[in-house]
Amino acid sequence: MTGRYLAMWLLWAALLAVLPWLWTGHTALNVLSQMGIAVIACLSYAVLLGQGGMLSFGHAVYSGLGAYAAMHWMLRVQDMGWTMPTPWLPLVGGLGGLVVAAVLGYLNSRRAGTAFAMISLGLGELLYAVALRFADVFGGVAGLSANRVSPPNVWGWTWGPAIEVYYLIAAYTLLCMVVVDVLRRGPLGLALRAVRDNPLRASALGYNPAQVRYAGLLLSGAMAGVAGGLWAVLFEFVTPEVLSPVRSGAYLVFTYVGGLAGLAGPVLGGVLMVLSFNWLSTLTGAWMLYVGLLFVWVVLYAPGGVAGVVAQGWRAVREWGLVAAAVRVVALWRLLLAAAFAAMALVAAVEMAFHAQMNVALGPVMHGWWGEVDVTHAAPWAAVLCLAALGAALWVWGSKRQANKVVA
Repeated sequence: MTGRYLAMWLLWAALLAVLPWLWTGHTALNVLSQMGIAVIACLSYAVLLGQGGMLSFGHAVYSGLGAYAAMHWMLRVQDMGWTMPTPWLPLVGGLGGLVVAAVLGYLNSRRAGTAFAMISLGLGELLYAVALRFADVFGGVAGLSANRVSPPNVWGWTWGPAIEVYYLIAAYTLLCMVVVDVLRRGPLGLALRAVRDNPLRASALGYNPAQVRYAGLLLSGAMAGVAGGLWAVLFEFVTPEVLSPVRSGAYLVFTYVGGLAGLAGPVLGGVLMVLSFNWLSTLTGAWMLYVGLLFVWVVLYAPGGVAGVVAQGWRAVREWGLVAAAVRVVALWRLLLAAAFAAMALVAAVEMAFHAQMNVALGPVMHGWWGEVDVTHAAPWAAVLCLAALGAALWVWGSKRQANKVVA
């Protein structure tokens, strides 16, 4: 078991090391760096919700104030001659997140469930409003900016080039993954799950639920602060947007979509978050709607997240074999085709409706990879209805055949 465990971490380290050579270019480095930061933020949120069952609507407070802590330290290094190697700056952010979690967690860790969620929402909104008011501390709407390059250098690395910053972020990402994995297997992780599942029984066994939740919140806040510190190092500026409810909602949505259990779920969640904000948003203005629909689908039909779906598929392959699993999937071709038709109809309807409502100034003709479509004509809408009807018919037909097979 120890050999396999060590091999797993060596594979993670090798993957993080070779990614910049597989996906090259300055833009790719920036996106990979953002993915590392998002993975750390999702890991910190998974500690709260996945391990401790604490639904937070204000998690961006810890990462955002951690980013501001690192930024203010960078400004002191720049303006007052303080010295600190750049690799230590994320730890300043982690300390900032830890302090904030120690203060706020004392208030909201006493309660769980809906009370915890509402308190976290109120505190998050309060601090976001405060950040917009106190320009001397938070820089106003324009935010604060500083230079991440500060002596002394480490092994000749100046931390100016993007590749050096990426490897710094990758190292912290791997470290946070190890911390979360150790937490899952250790006493604190077991205590958090016990308090999450049955606080009364955990209390009868000698655990104080409020103290256990408080300890989990401290660890989560510190890790989120590290993500914020890395954000400040990467972009060299911080605005109050890092404290916004939108960012807190993104942590919730993508951590849940990726999956709360294990390490793969938060990692997938962080990757999907960056891809959505950097890639999907460039393809369509209605990208938030698609993300919301994916979140609803995961909540209703795949509570284990994308990682859970992949794990189920892997278990099926191991149990039946690759060929048998492929044959079973192909046997569901009617349902798969129905889902494809329904998805095409949904995307077409959303894009046409979005263009008709939001892009009035561009005229009625919508341009895209599908060609030119006039959203004011009835023909495109009729085609969408036909696709939806065909998908529904195939789904009913396929469902009946599957039911007959089960009965037989």
